[in-house]
Amino acid sequence: MQAKAREVYVPPVLQDLRAGTAELHIALEKRLPFFSDILDTPAFVRLMQAYYGFYQPLENALQRSGSVPDDFDLTPRLKTQTLRSDLQTLGVTPQILENQPFCDQLPLIDSNAACLGVLYVLEGATLGGQILRREISARLGLEADNGAAFLDIYGAATGRRWRDFIEYLGNRPMAATEREAVVQAAQTTFSCFERWLESREVLA
Repeated sequence: MQAKAREVYVPPVLQDLRAGTAELHIALEKRLPFFSDILDTPAFVRLMQAYYGFYQPLENALQRSGSVPDDFDLTPRLKTQTLRSDLQTLGVTPQILENQPFCDQLPLIDSNAACLGVLYVLEGATLGGQILRREISARLGLEADNGAAFLDIYGAATGRRWRDFIEYLGNRPMAATEREAVVQAAQTTFSCFERWLESREVLA
């Protein structure tokens, strides 16, 4: 007799997030040019500048929001400085970085739930960066030490840090209204990011 597969418990907030963001995630993934035949190093630099133009104001907004849960350590998960270092390694001057466009259409971060919805997208992107890292290494010869550290920012700890975040999120007691706020913030983050990259003309 075949043993019954053990059902894995998925907390309601994660069920809601997966259902609520799947289409947005797939749609954006299809348009990101990391696997495009025409992606060369200058195009990669423009793409990373666009990322910087989004991550810098969004991470600033997270830090200023007063909505980061008291028991959550945001600092080791911030990525703007690594992006900035990558771009300078790739030849973008500090002056260009300071004067480049920055996104001003950002998700509203007005609660713990909204903060966690935004972080769900950012941390998920970091996990996905592992696939992109291998592609950019093979295609452009860029690694963590010569301009692509952002794609491998947590290194060997990437999987563990994603699991830690998901466990933290799943263990938080949340009413249905809070779960809705988490999902809405995640959806808005995806939408804002796609619109921003589109405005910078870096999407496929």
